[in-house]
Amino acid sequence: ADACARNGGAVLRGLTTANQVRDMELLRQALGEEKVSAWATSYGTYVAARYAQEHPGRTDRWVLDSSADPDPRRVAYGWLADMAKGAEDRFPDFAAWASHPDRAGDGLRLADTPEGVRTLVLDLAARLDRAPRATTVPGAVLDGASFRQALQLALYSDAAFPAFALLVDQVLDPEASPVLPPELSGAMPDEAAAVTVGVICNDVDWPRSVPAYARAVAADRARYPLTGGMPANVTPCAFWKGGAVEKPVRLTDDGPSNILMIQNLRDPSTPHASGLRMRAALGDRARLVSVDRGGHGVYLTAAGGAGNACGDRTVTRFLLTGERPDTDVRC
Repeated sequence: ADACARNGGAVLRGLTTANQVRDMELLRQALGEEKVSAWATSYGTYVAARYAQEHPGRTDRWVLDSSADPDPRRVAYGWLADMAKGAEDRFPDFAAWASHPDRAGDGLRLADTPEGVRTLVLDLAARLDRAPRATTVPGAVLDGASFRQALQLALYSDAAFPAFALLVDQVLDPEASPVLPPELSGAMPDEAAAVTVGVICNDVDWPRSVPAYARAVAADRARYPLTGGMPANVTPCAFWKGGAVEKPVRLTDDGPSNILMIQNLRDPSTPHASGLRMRAALGDRARLVSVDRGGHGVYLTAAGGAGNACGDRTVTRFLLTGERPDTDVRC
């Protein structure tokens, strides 16, 4: 926080959701369009929902993919905390995959049952807490926290399951040097850190009490052992200079009914329960498509590959024709 205050200046303080909404409106004006359509994912759903709140007459077909809780009391801090529940919602998918007999041929079957996979992962995390392992990255170790973070990253997509299962195998082998996921092999680049931390710290006033964070971590670790208290832990926002740049706004149902939401039932980052809170805030402005699958990002798997046919079809029809389900649906 001190380094950001020293080096970031006015540019850093300008990184806010409110300014992103203003940028969207300037973009609409530059395009010369009376109304615009949008497909927003993850944090972008909050930006898009804020735009729809502040410029309701400028929205055409609005898609919110994987929404977080928009309650002003839970913006940013609550989003991080929700990731603990998201991991618990999603982990059974990995545990079923990693215990399936089909994994045996690849050497990635970690246990005979899903319960066995969970026990193994928790035991390895605790073991790494006590005795971190050297990795293939010089000077970098795999400890319990980074192991749990590797799990959290793997839960974002089924395609990441094999790499985490391989990491588990490497930890089980006392002669192996575990290979860190690319995201954990070095520090977050300054550009990404400035934008990510800057926005969440500038958007709201965060709790300042370090002992309160310690208590929250202890409670979170007991309730959600897979993430070990990390989502409730302290961030630079607790020491941010100046606090919130602008107060967050409350989303309402005041505006045209032209929003289609889509949300996985088992999302490790924005849990379905959080999407339901966005749905409740928007009221009759929105319809929600709940998809019975896991991972973060739904439509066309957030442009990353094969998605859910029912969900993809519903969103595509809406974007192309404006036709939207009359009620909330489940795929």
